[in-house]
Amino acid sequence: MDRATRLAHFQQGQIVGERAVAVDEESADAHFALFCNLGELLRIDGESLTSLFGLRRMMNELNRVLELDPAHINALSAKGTLLVKLPSLLGGDTEKGEALLEQVVSRAPKAVNARLSLAKVRCEHGRHQEAVILATDALALAQQHNRPDFIPEARAVLEQLQVNAAKATYKAHF
Repeated sequence: MDRATRLAHFQQGQIVGERAVAVDEESADAHFALFCNLGELLRIDGESLTSLFGLRRMMNELNRVLELDPAHINALSAKGTLLVKLPSLLGGDTEKGEALLEQVVSRAPKAVNARLSLAKVRCEHGRHQEAVILATDALALAQQHNRPDFIPEARAVLEQLQVNAAKATYKAHF
């Protein structure tokens, strides 16, 4: 999908999300839909000063989801992923994000994205075997539950983690 098509798609999604929130301010799912579309709009052009302002709005929507429904598994996964990815200057908190991702993985047996995010964190902390196991599980889940949107990413993450694990093992021996 080209940039213009993606932009139009997620702008329309933002409008629908805003309408859903206007209809029912107390709907966690409406806020989550808005959050998702705001996030995708930010990803289209990458990081910029404009996206910093969008990040605040996106995070406010995500926080609202969790205020309304603290057990919203997709919001917990998204929050954990963002906390481990964002620098601390922008609100990132690896420890808190990792704890949220662990919670999601333990409560949601089909949570592919949370497993991939947690695998990356484990690898960064030198826990390569755990990372490979999480990524292997994520790929198997994506394939088993016919999630073609996650399969290429899961394969790529698994391959990279296997390389990192091999390098770490090699360094440990020399």
